[in-house]
Amino acid sequence: MLAGELKPILAALALPPAGPLLLAALGLVLAARRWPRSGLALAAIALAGLWLLGCHAVGMLLSASALPQVEPVRPERLHQVQAIVVLGGGVLPNAPEYGVAQPSAFTLGRLRYAAMLARRTGKPLAFTGGIGWSSAGGDFPPESESAARTLQEFGVVPRWNDSRSRDTAENARELETLLGVQGVRRIALVTDAWHMPRAELEFRRAGFDVVAAPTGFAAPQTRPLLEWLPSAEGLALSRRVLREAFALWLARA
Repeated sequence: MLAGELKPILAALALPPAGPLLLAALGLVLAARRWPRSGLALAAIALAGLWLLGCHAVGMLLSASALPQVEPVRPERLHQVQAIVVLGGGVLPNAPEYGVAQPSAFTLGRLRYAAMLARRTGKPLAFTGGIGWSSAGGDFPPESESAARTLQEFGVVPRWNDSRSRDTAENARELETLLGVQGVRRIALVTDAWHMPRAELEFRRAGFDVVAAPTGFAAPQTRPLLEWLPSAEGLALSRRVLREAFALWLARA
């Protein structure tokens, strides 16, 4: 197993829901053996934490406090760039209704926004995304295949299409190889708002002059009371933010 393949496994064990559940299980084991009060307290804290992390409102608070904030791109800034660069965010390898792999919801949102920017500005578009580490070893097609088909449905043909990169750092390095030889350095970078700080860091390290063009901002989805009740959407948001905050810390280290 490659070192990169361990990243999604360790993340799955540490992040919610597995992390708090494992901590609660440890507390119950401690309570059953030698430390009943401390063990039960640990289990209760872990379950309470899982409840809070499942609230969409908590996920939004984490997003605002644990990650650098980004703003929507101003249209006038796009005139300065040489290309629109959109990062992959996953692929659905089995889409029986289509008979072919499809972009994940994150990838689809990024592609849609990038295609709109490309049509408005007339700038060429580059996509970067191969087979991510969490998909390595499985029967997964590269993200670039489904991305190219989807972009054509949006009326845009990508000029560059990287199918080799497996994570954000490799996204930047592979595109530096593809675009750098053609003198493309000033890019508009499209990815989700929660992912943008780390993506911008890696692309600047690779030598690009980056204009951030984020999409997928965290925003309330339901009435206020429901925002403070656990939901699958809330847990997913908290998990993404915590994972990205830790990944950003590692990238800066």
